[in-house]
Amino acid sequence: MRLLWGSGRRGRARFLLMTLGSALGVACLAAVLTIPSILTAHDTRTAAREPRQGASDFLYQEFRDPYGAQPLHRVFLARTGPGRVPVPPGIGKLPEAGEAIVSPKLAEILAANPRTAGLVPGRVIGTIAPEGLGNTEDLYAYIGTTPDELTEAEELGGFGTGRPWRTVVEPSTLSILRFTLGCIVLLPLVIFLSVCARLSGESRARRLAALRLVGLSAKDTLRVNAGESVTAALCGAVLGILGYFGVNEVMARVGLPGLHWYPADGRPSGWTLAVCLLGCPALAWMVGQGSARRAALTPISVRRTGERQPPRKWGVLLLVPGIGVIGGYCVLSVLGRDPSGGSANSVLVPGAVLLTGLGLVFGLAPITAWLARRLAAVSKSLSMALAMRRTEVEPGSSLRVVTGLVLLVFGASLTQGVLVEVDQVSRRTSPVQEYTLPFAHLSERQRAEVTRLAGVRAHGMSSPSWQASPDDETPQTYAVVATCQQLAVFVERAEECVESKVLRIRDQNFSTDAEAVVGRSFPFLLSNGRKLDVTVPQGSVSVRAHQPSEFAGPSLLIPPSFLPPGVSLLEGNLVLVSDADPATIRSVLDGIGAVAPTAGVDPVGIVIDSLAQLTVIRSLLAVGMVLGLVIGVAAFVVSVADRALERRGQVAALVLLGARAGTLRVVQVVQVVLPLGVGLGAAIVTGWLAESSYLITGGGSVHWDWEGLPLLVACALGVLCVAALASVPMVRRHIDPEHIRRD
Repeated sequence: MRLLWGSGRRGRARFLLMTLGSALGVACLAAVLTIPSILTAHDTRTAAREPRQGASDFLYQEFRDPYGAQPLHRVFLARTGPGRVPVPPGIGKLPEAGEAIVSPKLAEILAANPRTAGLVPGRVIGTIAPEGLGNTEDLYAYIGTTPDELTEAEELGGFGTGRPWRTVVEPSTLSILRFTLGCIVLLPLVIFLSVCARLSGESRARRLAALRLVGLSAKDTLRVNAGESVTAALCGAVLGILGYFGVNEVMARVGLPGLHWYPADGRPSGWTLAVCLLGCPALAWMVGQGSARRAALTPISVRRTGERQPPRKWGVLLLVPGIGVIGGYCVLSVLGRDPSGGSANSVLVPGAVLLTGLGLVFGLAPITAWLARRLAAVSKSLSMALAMRRTEVEPGSSLRVVTGLVLLVFGASLTQGVLVEVDQVSRRTSPVQEYTLPFAHLSERQRAEVTRLAGVRAHGMSSPSWQASPDDETPQTYAVVATCQQLAVFVERAEECVESKVLRIRDQNFSTDAEAVVGRSFPFLLSNGRKLDVTVPQGSVSVRAHQPSEFAGPSLLIPPSFLPPGVSLLEGNLVLVSDADPATIRSVLDGIGAVAPTAGVDPVGIVIDSLAQLTVIRSLLAVGMVLGLVIGVAAFVVSVADRALERRGQVAALVLLGARAGTLRVVQVVQVVLPLGVGLGAAIVTGWLAESSYLITGGGSVHWDWEGLPLLVACALGVLCVAALASVPMVRRHIDPEHIRRD
């Protein structure tokens, strides 16, 4: 440390830069490592409140409905005797009949919107504590009632199950998510921390070589270097942990789309603290030992800039098995074979992806050196020759600049693949999404408002024909009320439709309704108390409905003009339709929740929990990409600044020899653009192959993500242009005598 502080402002600035770089890296590492803890804490609390069957003096019945795009969970409880009373976590006692205990978020909704009072009948006597909730936005309620009000009650034995029934992210998807976050964050993070540990590597090596030449032993020379690196990394790790604590406290109150947590959930565990506080200094020590070994063993060659050894080619060998496996899966798909399924895929594909990522890191140096040697041999430009010769002699310094960005593009491909695969699993095959709302739950004003919501493309009605009682054996059929234009939006194909006429519906995917005989009349109960008699006509419309759909299976199409103004089908549903992308579905559900908060909404064909899980996955992958971007950009900035400082002596020598400013800037840009271009090109190709192999083995219908490839190429070109522009100001032509080498 005396040697460091005595080396002037440059040494202290380098130490500060190493410390801040390590702090940023450790903060990102802590964020990634605590994501599973946040999910586990949520699932543990929700498992502890799950009602279970048994023997007690209480009955219970659960309801889980969508409130907008969020799940609303209500547990109705009824006392049957004076005996034992089980209590769930988060509340002191169970509510009696006419009472309710709700989550704080649900209490806010009830207070802000009086129309939601129908969701929670009874007087709210308290709120649920955090230990009884999954997160800060949880909509949960315990509602007291009488046994007569429960239609499908079960006897309550207690609360708490061994494992959660409803997890934030399914275990299989969570494994994929962890692997993806590891690739897009942890791999670049290791490179970034290595870069921080090797800042000013050339000047540090010369300083260590001087110590070795004046009599310090090789072991003590390595200890001197390790002392500086480990101290900087340890100070940075402490600062990074403190910074993460502050960020967690803020983000826990803000949350992410679909994911909220309590501040205690995101605080690092003892294992995470150990990894951050010990792992970062350990990595710095290993990197420092490797970088200082040459100065300790051959100090004269370091001081006199002896001939450098060419980069080792073993890193390229890592690409061979990695590309071989992922390329093999792609070839099988092209040949028409389906390699999905089987336990081997769960090992081969992740292993191949890791080998490919490591191959990009360790294989770029020999590839870049070989390419630079070839380009320098045929180049007629002085700038190109200077840049290529420097890259050939020292490819490692250039690669430290670009490796983080290369891995970021490679990880972006994997992220796209995961999003495509998850989207296939959770998305309907239909291009449209329907929502059914019972007319009994809607007022006339609410019906008008929900049909005008943003994203709603059309609306219609559906209803069975009227029967006097459930035991009535009179024929019954099902009808939809819509115009031909509305029908065309709901179904995939509609032919021979005639406006303002009752028509029979013929769907090739459904057998003919035996009850809907031509000439038979069916009564439909209207909201004004009257009945509408509809006779089955001879004319028909041929449709092909989406699956599933409210318009798949009905036998009659009734034009809206047959209904009196302001009158609806009393026993029917209002049916809305929108596009099927998740953002539109969420927007429509939120709009319905705002207009008709107490109405039962059935998003046809989807489960609200799946929609919420997709939102969480997208948020976590977005966080991973942001962290990867921060790490990649930080590694680039730190490396470019450090490299510019290290090359001041070389720049000074070139200026003395007469090199112009334009020549020096071109040399600087080319030295960055060449390895970055090679790396980004390799990352796009290998990343797309890795993404395709993941999609192929996943068993989904999409094997080739052609839509994501142009975006990836455009991002890579943007990175290349920004890196080139950022390299220009790093060249200074000011000659400092201190930088002139006199060896």
